[in-house]
Amino acid sequence: MINIGEILQTIEMIDQQNLDIRTITMGISLRDCSHPDIKKSCDKIYDKITTLAGRLVETGEEIEREFGIPIVNKRISVTPLALVAESSDGDDFVPFALALERAAKEVGVNFIGGFSALVHKGFTKGDRKLIASIPEALARTERVCSSVNVATTRAGINMDAVRLMGETILKCAHATSEAGGIACAKLVVFANAVEDNPFMAGAFHGTGEPECVINVGVSGPGVVHMALKSCAGEPFDVVAETIKKTAFKITRMGQLVAREASKRLGVPFGVVDLSLAPTPAIGDSVADILEEMGLESVGTHGTTAALALLNDAVKKGGVMASGHVGGLSGAFIPVSEDAGMIRAVNRGSLSIDKLEAMTCVCSVGLDMIAVPGDTPAGTISAIIADEAAIGVINNKTTAVRIIPVPGKTVGDSVDFGGLLGKASVMPVNQFSSDAFISRGGRIPAPLNSLRN
Repeated sequence: MINIGEILQTIEMIDQQNLDIRTITMGISLRDCSHPDIKKSCDKIYDKITTLAGRLVETGEEIEREFGIPIVNKRISVTPLALVAESSDGDDFVPFALALERAAKEVGVNFIGGFSALVHKGFTKGDRKLIASIPEALARTERVCSSVNVATTRAGINMDAVRLMGETILKCAHATSEAGGIACAKLVVFANAVEDNPFMAGAFHGTGEPECVINVGVSGPGVVHMALKSCAGEPFDVVAETIKKTAFKITRMGQLVAREASKRLGVPFGVVDLSLAPTPAIGDSVADILEEMGLESVGTHGTTAALALLNDAVKKGGVMASGHVGGLSGAFIPVSEDAGMIRAVNRGSLSIDKLEAMTCVCSVGLDMIAVPGDTPAGTISAIIADEAAIGVINNKTTAVRIIPVPGKTVGDSVDFGGLLGKASVMPVNQFSSDAFISRGGRIPAPLNSLRN
């Protein structure tokens, strides 16, 4: 039973500690929208999205007003478009992205994810067409997000796909050079991508999902940070317990919103993703949490251990609060979207190498990292390969969202605005990986994949 004290605590979290529901994401299956005629397929896609999601934004705003809970984003994820578009004629899949954009604007969501392909074991013709269309698709749209899964623990790493995605990221950067390469901020390269992730830019509606579903992503770094202030100097057992209790409260709010949205929209409730998702706002930072544990600056020795404790405690607290926890669930460390991470980069305490180590224990991977615009495609591919290896060997989701900023070099900054934030351009290793990447083929699945 919820008592008055818990209600007052929640009000304080919302009012003073940046607690919010980061996103209500409606997943929509487009598997019945395939058609040999691209125009007819796009019309079917637009009609289905606008029909099912027509009240999504309105419903989210109603819940905000009635419960006093901020819901920052209302979003849509759809079936990976490579699967839907493959039976259509023509080699250009950009019209599908434009149909998604048109539908997203019509229903009022801020992002729509699913211009995606799953190529961890190889390519189909549709996969290749979609990947070739990504740079133009993201350059011509504002709300469409794209993802490509290049590896799984069961399949290994498709190094041909890794090489192709390094080249594609550079093309995205050049296609939006006047906007700092912002297309790259809407493109994620995954290992072990999950089917029910409500967060962008990597959301898509998996093939095992129902016709339509509501998934909710919570936030709350500011709340955890404030909670840890009450146990300054206490041992890590107390720190972990405090985070667990706080994550429970945060997730309960997400569960409430998810079930209410599900009921009002007449759509099944899927999962609550209990990830701590930061924003550029002061006081809403995962880095602040880690520094509250005793680190002088994120990136110094001990950072990975602190992040491991945080991620584990968040999961333990969250799973007790909701019967259906899914998505990525843990702690995000997107550099440009976290004021504390930006501060650490500017201090010189946080490098890409340290971020890579941290991704072994965080929710996703190298996220929203700006690098020099002249970074070679082979180096970007090698960064993707390293992250994919961490995911494959450790049987976890990892990802890369990296932005080679045209015309910028180390120490420069780029401002993407809004939730995407501002990033300082970080150095990359200057030695070449081209010969490694050019081998192609597949890195075999690890022994721990043979679990049957």
